[in-house]
Amino acid sequence: MVKIRLKRLGDKKNPIYRIIVINSAAKREGRPIEQIGFYNPKIKDLKLNKEKALDWIKKGAQPTETVKYLIDNSDENGNLIRKEKEGQPKLSKKARAKAEAEKQNEESAA
Repeated sequence: MVKIRLKRLGDKKNPIYRIIVINSAAKREGRPIEQIGFYNPKIKDLKLNKEKALDWIKKGAQPTETVKYLIDNSDENGNLIRKEKEGQPKLSKKARAKAEAEKQNEESAA
């Protein structure tokens, strides 16, 4: 069976992955059939040849869950689509308490 999966590269605690097409019985660092992109999770950088990936899937290659997510969330050029979170930014407990205290002070002053 042919799989589309990630091949880990990079230093300790600084992973960089190649997106490869490989025989499922091969090792993680084994020789791939084809390299179709790379992914850096630290800076959320993705370069993917989406056309080749979809072509391999049509031929019967099975993508892993992570690779399927990356393919689904990439644009036509193979770049990762970032979903902007709506609403307020996430604050720490201290920052949240400080903001609430300032809000109460403004209400009591008015």
